Amino acid sequence: MRDEDEPFLLGLYASVRAPELAAVPWTDEQKAEFVAQQFAAQRDHWRANYTNTTFDVVERDGLPIGRLYVARWEKEIRVVDIALLPGFRSGGVGTAFFRELFAEGDASARPVTIHVEVFNPARRLYERLGFVLKEEKGVYLLMQRPVGGTSTPA
Repeated sequence: MRDEDEPFLLGLYASVRAPELAAVPWTDEQKAEFVAQQFAAQRDHWRANYTNTTFDVVERDGLPIGRLYVARWEKEIRVVDIALLPGFRSGGVGTAFFRELFAEGDASARPVTIHVEVFNPARRLYERLGFVLKEEKGVYLLMQRPVGGTSTPA
């Protein structure tokens, strides 16, 4: 991730938040301002609090299509965030990344973990990939794919 990726990353974040903001009775300008503030707060939080983390822009054919942020800690590999542009969701891109992370986790004897909101549709994908509930944290679930875990085809 480079500074010049910021406009793409903001647009990606907006695409992720668009469904929940569709029902909010704000103007487009108000929604854009809210998204920009939330994006900046999230970015700053992750940079300040996640050590040993790679912040990568995902590209296909040289064009940005998503982001993948992964913390590699001593006892686990944490998927901090994965997001793809709408046209690239449900096409196997995310699953491919998870399978690579699972191989890395298995080789280093570390589980792969991820936080997901309770009602996030991606939770079904994570469960199919072998993630299990580890801990409930309010509206967030900490899910874990154990070392050597199995999954069903996504």
